Amino acid sequence: MPELIYQSGFGNEFATEAQPGALPVGQNAPQRNAYGLYAEQVSGSAFTAPRGLNRRTWMYRIRPSVVHEPYQPFATQTLLRSGLFEELPTPPNQMRWNPPDFPSATDFVEGITTLGGNGDPANQDGVGIHLYTATSSMSARFFYNADGEMLILPQQGGLRFVTECGILEVKPGELIVIPRGIKFRVDLLDEKARGYICENYGQPFRLPELGPIGANGLANSRDFLTPVAAFEDGEGECEVVSKFLGRLWSAKFNHSPIDVVAWHGNYAPYKYDMARFNCINTVSFDHPDPSIFTVLTAPSHLHGIANVDFVIFPPRWLVAEHTFRPPWFHRNMMNEFMGLIYGEYDAKAEGFLPGGASLHNCMSGHGPDAETFARASAADLKPQHIKDSLAFMFETRMVVRPTRFALETKILQHEYYECWQGLKRLYPGVEADKR
Repeated sequence: MPELIYQSGFGNEFATEAQPGALPVGQNAPQRNAYGLYAEQVSGSAFTAPRGLNRRTWMYRIRPSVVHEPYQPFATQTLLRSGLFEELPTPPNQMRWNPPDFPSATDFVEGITTLGGNGDPANQDGVGIHLYTATSSMSARFFYNADGEMLILPQQGGLRFVTECGILEVKPGELIVIPRGIKFRVDLLDEKARGYICENYGQPFRLPELGPIGANGLANSRDFLTPVAAFEDGEGECEVVSKFLGRLWSAKFNHSPIDVVAWHGNYAPYKYDMARFNCINTVSFDHPDPSIFTVLTAPSHLHGIANVDFVIFPPRWLVAEHTFRPPWFHRNMMNEFMGLIYGEYDAKAEGFLPGGASLHNCMSGHGPDAETFARASAADLKPQHIKDSLAFMFETRMVVRPTRFALETKILQHEYYECWQGLKRLYPGVEADKR
């Protein structure tokens, strides 16, 4: 394929057409559209949402989305789960998983495995946290998620997303967000692919407020890329899989649903290269809170408390003086799911592998392992460049409840707790202090 073209900006009002004159001028729904196209609006918010939060796109397509046979339960058994996440009791333990293996002949939809989540898609609140593995492209299968938007992070292997709004390609180090309800197909750019998914049941992701940081920094709006219109004029049977109220459903279409010749609006997929994140960090002593590494946030009904934040720990300089530089020992009201795209995370000397994950739930103590603590406590505090490393965190306000798979799988590291057992008592005691 030729090099893809994108439009830049976060949440912009875009207008794009794959055939000249396909977009109507001055109105949304003419009596007769050019080329005999059907006008169809996709609303990602209530009609009455404030202008700054209102999300909708007008599509001009060969057939409207209503043309399909009735949906039936998806025949293939998968490990995809949704709220209420009550398969097993949730322990307060720290948890960590190795990277998943690659199955054979599994596409993106079949290869989604849920590690946990919270809330309920029926209430439009909470998240689902998944791993995905794929060894084949989706071919004549398409997918859409009515339960939430999907933030997808490739860890191994590039992906091509063929969507109703156009085509995007992402590789490890980039993210893609597919809005709720937008249909897409995933084609592999390599022999196999693996990565992470945050399924956000709540309000759509947005850029965090910058406050005292000012007008610039963190993720800049111009670096988010949205596709231009591209369509398939395909006849013949295909399958559309829907995730609806936690279950997968399948319907037969007699045409490709990727038949949008033109569209305009602000409700569309987008991608972002995390190498463009402008880190803010200390130039004196101590750590700022990790919230300064927030790329995207999905707010909750509680002001200042996110349904889920997406935070990254990318290459950066550490220069803090008389400071313990790795992440400090911590207990958090929020709940932290972490993954590693590549490299080594600076708080764990070993065991936290690219493609793996960890979970530290509400008030569960966590921090550097014994080896990292010993090394950092004695380190020469000269400027240090963390490079060739990209870790991330989904931080959510409700406890992440692991699935049965997550608690019983062979990739769960039952020995994870041992990495802290080497943290010895250093305090000499009261009598020694008096001397």
